[in-house]
Amino acid sequence: MAADPPPAGVPERWRGATGWWRRRSLRVRLTVVAAAVLALGLALSAWVFVDVLTRALVATIDEGIHQRAREAVALSDAHRLDGPIVTTDNTIVQVISRDGRIIGATGNTDRLVPLLSAESRAAALAEGGGRFLDSRPYGIPGVLRVTVLSADSGTTVIAARSFAEVQGSIRAAGHVLLIGTPLLMVLLAAASWLVIGRTLRPIDALRRGATEITGTARSRRLPVPEAHDEVHSLAMTLNDMLARLEDAGARQRALVSDAAHELRSPLASIRLQLEVALNHPEGQDWRETAEGALEDTLRLARLAEDLLALARMDEGRPSRREPVDLNELVSRTADRYGIIADLPAATLTVTGDAMDLGRVLTNLIDNAVRHRTAKVAVALTAIAPTRADPQNPRIAEITVTDDGPGIPAADRERVFDRFTRLDTARSRDDGGAGLGLAIVRTTLHAHGGTIHLTDASPGLTAVVRLPLT
Repeated sequence: MAADPPPAGVPERWRGATGWWRRRSLRVRLTVVAAAVLALGLALSAWVFVDVLTRALVATIDEGIHQRAREAVALSDAHRLDGPIVTTDNTIVQVISRDGRIIGATGNTDRLVPLLSAESRAAALAEGGGRFLDSRPYGIPGVLRVTVLSADSGTTVIAARSFAEVQGSIRAAGHVLLIGTPLLMVLLAAASWLVIGRTLRPIDALRRGATEITGTARSRRLPVPEAHDEVHSLAMTLNDMLARLEDAGARQRALVSDAAHELRSPLASIRLQLEVALNHPEGQDWRETAEGALEDTLRLARLAEDLLALARMDEGRPSRREPVDLNELVSRTADRYGIIADLPAATLTVTGDAMDLGRVLTNLIDNAVRHRTAKVAVALTAIAPTRADPQNPRIAEITVTDDGPGIPAADRERVFDRFTRLDTARSRDDGGAGLGLAIVRTTLHAHGGTIHLTDASPGLTAVVRLPLT
């Protein structure tokens, strides 16, 4: 199946890339998308991890140098700077007087040159917290983390610690993430490939099962996975569809077979009459032969019309949808048979095809007339909604009753099947091909109506119900 054309204005290279992507299998596309999302997530997680680690280590250094600066401030305020300041964690401490002289320091720093100028010390005091300092001009390799506190009499205390250890830790973590993240991504992509493959395996089984189903296969079904998931629901739905198609195919084959069987009789009769007339022309009554051939031809025509009507009604809806006056339709159809219909005072209107509904009435009244003993009654009434179902619309009910031999209760549903003729008094040579009631039910279903047969004691009543407009 050809891919959808790309939108207008898209560059040719993008069109080619889009086409290539659409031609990939679903497993490949899902794996690529999952891997891309995983790569993005892992990269973002690595960046967040390094950032959080850096902030945590910097906060630890700031806390340490701030503590050492506080200790130096306490010594300065107590006038106890009578010797070198001692620290246990290699922290650099300088105590600077108001006039810029270093009056106290640790042994690992210069006692002549302050780490920060007067302006830098003032800025650091105003900002608070720690700051980075390039310590190479002071003969100390790397970067220092510096904080400044004020003491009494205008004295300031500078505390600093090398940032090299933190940089080493961050660099080591970065190397681990740089190597481990791609490996983890490859591992997760491989796991995604396997998981997606196992997830799509039932769909592949459905595809293989579908390829094995041919037009001549009978009662074939798609494999249903054990897991009650979306694929299971899809398989059940497809199997239901196959069952309906199988039933429809069986009905179609039965219809073709029955139609061929029904066509054989009139064709054979016509052929026999013509062969006899041609073989014995001197003693043949040609008028009688023509009348016999015409009778069989009319029978063929009726059968063809019934088959065409069934084919059209199998579409499931009327060919026309227009208001139909049931009072007029029932009255006009009953008058053709010399029957006075019992009609309501109010006009009842339905939506549908007047010609199809007229065929329904004609078939029902024709059956009743053909099998009556003395009379046929036709009535039209309106049924109001019941208390149990007040939302149900008003229904028009048409009844056609005869006083003939009736139909056994066990056969009252079977007579609506196509080409069904009972071996009773209601089955006669002029009774047609057994399509009349099938056409009636199919037509009524297309109009949203129903039909059922009830016992009239004696005789039979056909009850038709249609929703009113």
